[in-house]
Amino acid sequence: MRRWIKRLLKWAAIIILAPYVLILLYAIDFVRPVSTLMLWDLATLKGYDRRWVEFEDISPVLVQSVMMSEDGQFCAHFGVDVRQLKGVVQDALDGEATRGASTIPMQTAKNLFLWNGRSFVRKAMELPLAIGADAVWSKKRLMEIYLNIAEWGPGIYGIEAAAQYHFKTSAAKLSKKQAALLAVSLPNPITRVASKPSRGMNRLANLIQRRANASGEYIKCLYD
Repeated sequence: MRRWIKRLLKWAAIIILAPYVLILLYAIDFVRPVSTLMLWDLATLKGYDRRWVEFEDISPVLVQSVMMSEDGQFCAHFGVDVRQLKGVVQDALDGEATRGASTIPMQTAKNLFLWNGRSFVRKAMELPLAIGADAVWSKKRLMEIYLNIAEWGPGIYGIEAAAQYHFKTSAAKLSKKQAALLAVSLPNPITRVASKPSRGMNRLANLIQRRANASGEYIKCLYD
């Protein structure tokens, strides 16, 4: 029994520590990470479409739109937006419905190493991974990885595959409206289809487009 317990603890330690080793590996520019969802699609023989694209080959309006839609304080925080997180914790303690507080580093950590679904266990694992990724990777590398593993439809991963699938163009040539529609579809790309937006999606995309136009100081860590 002791032998089995030791083996179990050993494997548990390996599983917990492995993502931190991968964070170091993924800091290397030519390494192209895949997400757990992509691995699941492979394991279930569904396959997927992902075409890695360098950060410099992604339209700035797409980067601006995603940042202003998903994580406006991306350049200012250290992986976790403490103010937003405190608000979520307070809402939970008050018994109110919690709002989203996931930063781009948190979403990247979840996509690379964890699973979908809401749970305090996953969130507790996600926070230190996000902080570690933000500490090891440059902001530009973090955004590059995020935009290359984000899901934009069934089996569609990364901004290049998304641009081709939804708008028959490249990530470098996305228009402001197309970029905004892709950005607002991220929370649920299965029901929010960028190429077939509802009225609500169009209204939200127009708001994100205006924010992207005025993003200036918010994106200074990505464009010197």
